[in-house]
Amino acid sequence: MNPQRIVVVGAGHVGLYAALRLSKKINRRRAEVVVIDPQPHMTYQPFLPEAAAGNISPRHSVVPLRRELSKCRIVSGEVTKIEHARKTVTIQPIDGPSTEMEYDHIIVAPGSVSRTLPVPGLREHGIGFKTIGEAIYLRNHIMDRLDVAAVTPDPAVRKASLTFVFVGGGFAGIEALAEMEDVVRDALRYYPDLDQKEVRFVLVEATNRILPEVGAKMGAYAARELDKRGIDLRLDTRLESCVDGEIVLSDGDRFRAETLVWTAGVKPSPMLDRTDLPRGPRGHVTCLPTLQIVDGDPEGGGQVLGGAWSAGDCAQVPDLTNPGAWCSPSAQHAVRQAKVLADNIREVILGGEPKEYRHKYVGSVAGLGLYKGVAHVYGIKVKGLPAWFMHRTYHMSRIPSFNRKVRVVADWTLAFVLRRETIALGQLHTPREEFTHVTPAVKLPEERETVGAAAR
Repeated sequence: MNPQRIVVVGAGHVGLYAALRLSKKINRRRAEVVVIDPQPHMTYQPFLPEAAAGNISPRHSVVPLRRELSKCRIVSGEVTKIEHARKTVTIQPIDGPSTEMEYDHIIVAPGSVSRTLPVPGLREHGIGFKTIGEAIYLRNHIMDRLDVAAVTPDPAVRKASLTFVFVGGGFAGIEALAEMEDVVRDALRYYPDLDQKEVRFVLVEATNRILPEVGAKMGAYAARELDKRGIDLRLDTRLESCVDGEIVLSDGDRFRAETLVWTAGVKPSPMLDRTDLPRGPRGHVTCLPTLQIVDGDPEGGGQVLGGAWSAGDCAQVPDLTNPGAWCSPSAQHAVRQAKVLADNIREVILGGEPKEYRHKYVGSVAGLGLYKGVAHVYGIKVKGLPAWFMHRTYHMSRIPSFNRKVRVVADWTLAFVLRRETIALGQLHTPREEFTHVTPAVKLPEERETVGAAAR
């Protein structure tokens, strides 16, 4: 009997955990697991703020696929098309022509991307916060702005360099804002020419609250704590424009800023547009509670697409613990869905029946910088140092592999006894610039002949 092929599209929380469980629970003679992703690693996104702040090494917030999924086949490339009617995926590898791959089962888990709006100037000046590259870039950019502010003779440039705008009051925005405010506050001790009073952090949020995931009271507490640190909270406010670094807000305020971080939510990966899979009104793949993709109403029946599965940020999964609602796009659901999804595929391959995913959301934790946080877990509200400790403990327990757990704990332990690093490595973003500047340009023979013929 030829082994069935299980293709996993995307190596995020769902893809990695599902592939890892499948590789452990099903014999290779029964099924081959193929993981396709453009990146050779899985990014543990809850650690992006800490990586940007320098609390942990950026490499320790990612999990190498080939090491963790040693029993799976890893394909470094991008899925450009899924034709489930033919049960094929089209893959564009890092280099070379595209290829087609057939499958018996497919896990569609490309995750999400930043949900942006048509704001003038956002494409040119905005910084996202979804990838490890963006986290590293944000840290280097902010440290570079401090260097600029410390030496410029122009007061306007100095003011703009010390103004940092974050758009979005959810987990990503608040945690990134709080961590980077901590970084700047620590770094200023090495800049005698700069004063903390000159630094301005601005949070722009379109609704009237922040951190809705931890509840109204904890969100209000977080807002008060940020306000005490001098952070300018603009609730019920939208970003209207940021052309040439001029920030225009819906409340009528205008000012210049050289740093604009966009964290205003996520949307399903645009890769889903190149599939023949059924989609919901917001672009998510529609699924049954068993995590099988269904063509029709997930709650009122519909045709199950045999061999097609999905979960996580890109999927619309009914929340059986809250009738009429959908599972939220959180790491908590994604990790647990991945486990059920892998077990269901195994059951189907072995001739069994899939089980429904059911998990009551236990709550949320959020960090507000070093030694500060908020939490709402099992109905219990916690704030300050205990919440920060819960935040770190939970995420350390969830990052895959013992290797990464040890490295993260080692980073945290060193941070207790050593001062925070305040170094900008901006050359990482243009590594060849200096080399090309000192290397003379040499024309190829055919170029010299073309120039000579034109001169004649």
